[in-house]
Amino acid sequence: MELDGHRQLLLGPGEGETVVDRPGRTLRILAELDQVIVSWFRYEPGEIGPEPHIHRHHTDAFYVLEGELELTLGPELQTTRAEAGTLVAAPPNLVHTFRNTSSGTAIFLNIHAPSMGFGDLIRGRTDTGFDQHEPPPGGGRSLADAVLSGPGEGERLTGLSTTIVKAGGHDCDGQLAVYETVLPPGNAGPPLHVHRRTAEAFLVLEGTLEVTVGGERALLEPGAFAFAPPGVAHAFSNGGDTDVRSLTIGGPAGVESFIREAVGTNGPLARLGPAYGTYVQGS
Repeated sequence: MELDGHRQLLLGPGEGETVVDRPGRTLRILAELDQVIVSWFRYEPGEIGPEPHIHRHHTDAFYVLEGELELTLGPELQTTRAEAGTLVAAPPNLVHTFRNTSSGTAIFLNIHAPSMGFGDLIRGRTDTGFDQHEPPPGGGRSLADAVLSGPGEGERLTGLSTTIVKAGGHDCDGQLAVYETVLPPGNAGPPLHVHRRTAEAFLVLEGTLEVTVGGERALLEPGAFAFAPPGVAHAFSNGGDTDVRSLTIGGPAGVESFIREAVGTNGPLARLGPAYGTYVQGS
């Protein structure tokens, strides 16, 4: 499905805009808007990313899906190994880079929020003035400002479903939210709704997720992807007999705060939502 002939909102496993595909690596764009770009990377053993750098105006984040990725972060260029289920995010002015030093394939999402032209950079259009710069004198922002959230880690919000917030409004200058959601069997999920400012992306990790976006309904298997730009109505549910686990990416952050209040107060979503730029359809 496409919106206005440009933005594909539903992708099956392996779909997207492939911009690099060679033996050592594959780069595939899944969703791209001003608010956020989500790209899928495959790095084989020994593949290295760019030289250590900063972004002055946006956050660069990595969510590992399979294998292990080595991240280098902060003024002292400290390294950390991120296994599947780990989120690492570098807010503006924090030095970072990445590579695969393991013996196996690393598959991960790379997220830039806002997108700042990253899509054109990996398409090979190097004259776009992308927001990437050498480390500043003094090494830049403190490592303490990075997000390092391992498998199963994060703020746990438990109601009819469980949300694990791995990054939210208090991280990355509010530019990005990333959280995992577990929907038990028969969970109806939220009603059809829109976000005024936030672009949301959903990647199915386990189970079968029923998604409605832009007027189309689909059953998404692991590896499938859905994208809801601001103002596009969407909803999701689990009509199956096993848990569904999915990853949600929001740019900018804010929806996770709505979920937090809804779980904490058990209040009606239609009443709580407008304070967070979220509106339930038909209410």
